[in-house]
Amino acid sequence: MRRKLFAAAMLAIVAATGLSACGSDDSSVLKVGTEGTYAPFSFQGPGLKLTGYDVEIIEAVGQKLGRKVEFVQTPWDAIFAGLESKRFDLVANQVTINDERKNKYALSQSYTTSEGVIVTKADNNSISTLADLSGKTCAQSATSNWGKVATQAGAKVESVEGFVQAIQLLKNSRVDATLNDTLAVAEYTKKTGDTGVKVAGKTGQTSQQAFAARKGDALIGDVDKALNDLRADGTLAKISEKYFGTDVSK
Repeated sequence: MRRKLFAAAMLAIVAATGLSACGSDDSSVLKVGTEGTYAPFSFQGPGLKLTGYDVEIIEAVGQKLGRKVEFVQTPWDAIFAGLESKRFDLVANQVTINDERKNKYALSQSYTTSEGVIVTKADNNSISTLADLSGKTCAQSATSNWGKVATQAGAKVESVEGFVQAIQLLKNSRVDATLNDTLAVAEYTKKTGDTGVKVAGKTGQTSQQAFAARKGDALIGDVDKALNDLRADGTLAKISEKYFGTDVSK
């Protein structure tokens, strides 16, 4: 009896702490890793409900696949480790397509095209190009594509969890700049009206973003088919217009 009670107690603890949530054994559920702190792509909306461009698109993909989407909020620098350890099936968080990621993961077709910008304090006139970042310090998520761009430009990278923290370090003069997606920066400016920072220049790079699955996972083929359908029926354009006023899904 004691063994049974002990086993039952352990099962209750596992269920309560979420230790059993390592990937989905339920084929009707699609587990998706996302930050939840990266507006306008993945963030807490009214009532703390997870929302955003990436969130709505992957939910639409889930509907096409006949699967319920469950989100697992994860800091960016741990998100690929979470994918590899099967905590979730897919990453939906503006994953920039590059050769390194193509080699390590199964990437979907692109659902966002945008460009990178350099953000500095409003009174800093010493930085306007990537070349100006040499010897400077940039606040970036260490494993992000923008962190790599900053490093290649000769900057020292101060590791942060996300864009909001990067802006705070910038405003506190602890770093010289931060690089990010122009769509994210525009959303921040629109929502906050912050005049203490500015877009000082462009990185000169146009990037495309995709969903990421584990290498060899057939899921990505199903995701691509769903994206094709959503592109054809106008859903991608509609979601994009809602968040950006233009179609960035092309």
